[in-house]
Amino acid sequence: MSEQNFKNHTRFVPLYHYVAGFLVTAIFGGSIVNFIHADAHTHYSAALLLCISFVLLILFWYARAFALRAQDRAIRAEENFRHYLLTGKPLDKNLRMSQIIALRFASDAEFPGLAKRAVDENLSQKQIKMAVQNWRADYNRA
Repeated sequence: MSEQNFKNHTRFVPLYHYVAGFLVTAIFGGSIVNFIHADAHTHYSAALLLCISFVLLILFWYARAFALRAQDRAIRAEENFRHYLLTGKPLDKNLRMSQIIALRFASDAEFPGLAKRAVDENLSQKQIKMAVQNWRADYNRA
């Protein structure tokens, strides 16, 4: 595994993000077309297929959304604890979740200062990541 940095830290799972995403969308689109073109004898099954494909689309979306939300909560707790260990104080309550997520890549030496700067200058997630000098890799995310 190559060393993680700003340019290569994003993670995509091709089978999930591309293949499954495309197929779920195609199934939903196809079920809409099938429903529109259904005659009186096939209208019920077409409606059922549309409902099932809609549920599949919802499951596909929320399976990822719920995993990311749980991961975000864990990151907030970890980074709050790390900040407390380094400074004796919890993270500033004005930090947004996106800022805390970006701060997890900062080394211990630059983390407290960058956290304060993120609040003071209202830095975006990208600006925080670009400001990190010593990248702290995160290979265990969902």
